[in-house]
Formats: sequence, C-alpha cells, structure tokens
Amino acid sequence: MVQLGCDALLPTLTFFTEELSFRIDAIFPADNPKTALISGYGLRLQLSAGVANATPRISLLCDDPATVDGGRRELTAPNGTVVRFVEADPAYRLPATVQALVVSRSGDATHWTVGRAGLRYRDLLPERHGGAFIASHIRILEGGEVPDYVHYHKVRFQMIFCRTGWVRVLYEGQGGPILLKAGDCVLQPPMIRHRVLESSAGAEVIEVGTPAEHITIAEHQLTLPSEDLPATHDFGGQRFVCHLAEAAPWKPWRLDGFEHQDTGIGAATDGLAGVRIVRPAGTGASTTRQQHESEFCFYFVLAGETDICYDDQRLHLGVDDSITLPTGQRYAFENASADFKLLEVTLPDAVALTATVD
Repeated sequence: MVQLGCDALLPTLTFFTEELSFRIDAIFPADNPKTALISGYGLRLQLSAGVANATPRISLLCDDPATVDGGRRELTAPNGTVVRFVEADPAYRLPATVQALVVSRSGDATHWTVGRAGLRYRDLLPERHGGAFIASHIRILEGGEVPDYVHYHKVRFQMIFCRTGWVRVLYEGQGGPILLKAGDCVLQPPMIRHRVLESSAGAEVIEVGTPAEHITIAEHQLTLPSEDLPATHDFGGQRFVCHLAEAAPWKPWRLDGFEHQDTGIGAATDGLAGVRIVRPAGTGASTTRQQHESEFCFYFVLAGETDICYDDQRLHLGVDDSITLPTGQRYAFENASADFKLLEVTLPDAVALTATVD
C-alpha cells in the first residue's frame, strides 16, 4: 500500500475515483473523513488528510494509455502527485542495426557474468549491433534442477543451441519434457511459454536473439506441460522447432567442400532467420571468398579449427571462438581441420551471397 498525503481529502479522493476509476475500499471517520483506502490498476492507496505528501510520483499500469483521459500520459492530482500511465504489456522495441566485425575469443581470460536463475553468461557481441542483436554463450555450473519458472519473452527472434551436455526443457503445447543434447537446437518463437527443468553439470548453450534488450515475463496462469498444439500452431508469426542432430541429414552447403544440417528454423520463421551446422565434406576444406548482404551473420566454432580471411587479414579461429560479420564484408574459410564444425546464424535465412575469386 502506498500512502498519499493531502491537505483536504475530498478533492484528491474525487480525482482518483472519478477521473481514474479507483474504487473506495474504506473511508473513516464517517462524520469527518480524514482517511480513504482506494484500489485500482493493481495498486492500493491510502489517502490521508493533514499529512505531508511524500509520494510525488506514481506509475499506473494499463492495457492502453491512449484510452485514459484522452490519451494524456501524465496527470497531476490535487495533492500534487504526478500520475504517469505506463503500458502494462509493451511490445519490444527494435533499435536500428549498427553492424560491425566482432571477434570473441575463448580462453582463460574470458569474462563470465551471473545472469537470470544463476546462469553464467559470456557476451559474444558486446556492442549488440546497436542494441538490435544479442549473442550469448551460457553455462549452467551445477547439475540437476535449474531454479527456473514458466516464462516467455517478447522478441523478434530467439534460438537456443545446446553446446555441451544436456538440458531438459518444457515448451507450451509440445507435450512433456524435451531433452536437448549437444548439437540439438530449438527455435523459441515469440511469446511461447517455457521452462528449463534440469541439466547436466557444466551444460552450455548458445543463444542468439533480437532485440538485445527484451522483456522476460513470468507466467502465473499457464502450467506446463500444457495441452498439445498442432505443429503448425502460430506463435507470433513463427512455429516451434526442435532440431535433433542425431536424426538430421547432412546436405551440401551453399559453397563447395562443405556440408550442413538445416535446423528448419528458416521455414518455421518464413525466412526471417536461418540456423545451420556446417562441417567440411573433405580434408583441408576451403571456400571461395564470399560476401553476404544480410542483416546479421554470426559464426561460432563448435569443434576443430579454421582460418577466416577478410580484407588483408588472416584470423585463426578455434573452439568456442565466434565472429560476426557485417554486410558487404568479403571473407573465406581456409584450411579447416577435418573435425571442424561451425554454427551459422543469419537473418534473413536466404543469405544473399556473392562468391568471388581473388
């Protein structure tokens, strides 16, 4: 309960009940009211006459602030309290993409931070492409039950790739727990309710999403597992995908000398994004120099090693290194080891590539 002081009770009480539709829960004394208890917008207020007002500003959550008092975002009560209207369920905000070439190295100096539910996070894209994208290497230190809860995200795109170990998760409409092992991948469509149940000790995942800053909302109504939904069910314009690496075929990649597994995320997002696992089709594989015209192009080394050549640079990439390439950047993979394996994430899925010969 929040206390609001006022010189006289009636003007402030009338403001909250008539202009903002608060309801009166209690008022006393009857012959000369000095105190009123009112409620609305999920908030309880105590209005107290003859008390200094120590609450200069409050925010009220509502479905659509434009429908309150002619769309005014702020009102001032007779006691001087500024009442601000805030959208209770805002859509995500997508900043303009600011692309850059970003290399993230793994090693002893790698910095990990503590995030939600005690997970450790390694930031693979510190400048976040201007806030438009986030790429994280996430580690679960302790095995067993994960202190998570049913929640969902307001995102444009979000995928989870199981890097090492295993994770058991629940997703809305997908039946019982899903076991994700190393190499498996899920598309988490916008607003799908989910929960991490348990994991192996030291399990790691790679998460890529847009926008970088998005809202995570706890779900208190729906419990999981929930009633099964058809495979074509639409979650914010996307369909749930669970790619299981053991059952997925390998097919030629877009460039000679390599092959790939397609996770199906391109089809499930109607071309918004694509996620593939790439490996050499032979030894010492190299690609012709190429460039892409996409919004986002991210590579994470899952196994082995390779050189990536761009401009006049030759950069050696090893396990757990990543590189994000800006549109128009010409590059090539050279001298890939036989055990080399690469995670590729692009937006859009159909990368406009130009292969060139130096």
